[in-house]
Amino acid sequence: MDSRCFRRRWQRVAVLGVLLAGLGAAAGADELPTARPADVGLSAERLERLDAAMQAEVDAGRKSGIVALIARHGRVAHLKAFGMADREANVRMRDDSLFRLYSMTKPITSVALLMLYEEGKFQLSDPLEKYIPAFKGVQVLVGMDGDRMRTEPARRPPTIHDVFRHTAGFSYGFNPQDPIDRAYAQNGVDFGTSPSLKQLVSVDLPKVPLLYQPGERWVYSVSHDVQAYLVEYFSGMPFDEFCRTRIFEPLGMSDATFGVPKSVVSRYTANYAPRDPANPGSGLLQVETREGVAPAGASGNGSPIAAGYGRYTDIPFGGLSISSTAMDYALFGQMLVNGGELNGTRLLGTKTVELMTSNNLPPGIPGISVGGPPSGATGYGLGVSVTLSPPETGNLGSKGTFGWAGAASTWAILDPEEDLVLILMSQYMVADFDFAGRFQTLAYQAIVD
Repeated sequence: MDSRCFRRRWQRVAVLGVLLAGLGAAAGADELPTARPADVGLSAERLERLDAAMQAEVDAGRKSGIVALIARHGRVAHLKAFGMADREANVRMRDDSLFRLYSMTKPITSVALLMLYEEGKFQLSDPLEKYIPAFKGVQVLVGMDGDRMRTEPARRPPTIHDVFRHTAGFSYGFNPQDPIDRAYAQNGVDFGTSPSLKQLVSVDLPKVPLLYQPGERWVYSVSHDVQAYLVEYFSGMPFDEFCRTRIFEPLGMSDATFGVPKSVVSRYTANYAPRDPANPGSGLLQVETREGVAPAGASGNGSPIAAGYGRYTDIPFGGLSISSTAMDYALFGQMLVNGGELNGTRLLGTKTVELMTSNNLPPGIPGISVGGPPSGATGYGLGVSVTLSPPETGNLGSKGTFGWAGAASTWAILDPEEDLVLILMSQYMVADFDFAGRFQTLAYQAIVD
């Protein structure tokens, strides 16, 4: 996910399901039940404002298509598709269209590793070098002498806790002006080119010094790929197989998958970016087809999708690679809002979810932010952002709301206080936070009980 995806505006979004025929009808194994808005404390009239705003976004040519979903008290009260899944092919958006989640993969990765934590496989305080010996004696960048890095030993080894909360010292490789990011490129630390998760995490990443002393900063990074490798290490299963058998299938997430499988490509959306990256109102350019490849002439537009999402069908990573419908991610989100359980299937204990969705940042790191000083409005848990002060976010919401976003403008906002799951799905690079902020306002203003 591009670093621009972490402005102060960032909050959360989550997901919930496909409307069934008939109000209040019982849901199938892979659906949440539905309800009239009034039955869950929402105003149908006020939800029309949200629909009008989403349609206006499409009509203005700022988005090709959108799926918006609101669920409260475990029931879907609003689910609607707008615009086109593929403008060039004249394919309309459906409420069961498949979206590349990009970084909305990350909370799923964290849940996978937390499930193994609950099995006693490790402690959060364990150093990474205990399980990935190549990290033993890791160095930390302190400056540059021309093209040569000056380093010093880490004051303490990075821990699994650091990996969960992006305080391990890693970076993401997005800034070619940064010496650590250049070293990532030189050493193959790149999910767009690495031949495997194991190669990236256990071989290539340890070759590069840490960007900062562990525990002293929050920097968005490849940490979730380290988490995914640890899932493989502790479970003895490939990461994608673990997710399918231990998370997707138990929750009934029948459409969740990795990459862009050929068998369901017709349900995918194309991916878009501004025709002129410096001008978001310049119209849309397709930068990735529904098949998960970049069309000819689409490179060089500033979008981090050059590899194409299709490669993750066979080469999964922990920071991105999952695709899903709004409903499927809603099932996952509702499980977390419920404290780790959905429809009799428990993935995590309530205390584990409580820890995951609490602010885990070390003392001295007041909040998370990219491109400016942390405000204290938003903290970070174990794989999710956490709202600490709704007034400081400048938007409607609740203290303790958590979730994450994806680079192609997908959002999950999960609010235990309101028992609310929100989903905003589009495919627009890179994440449009103003768009997400308007969606959040319009969803919350519909609460009337």
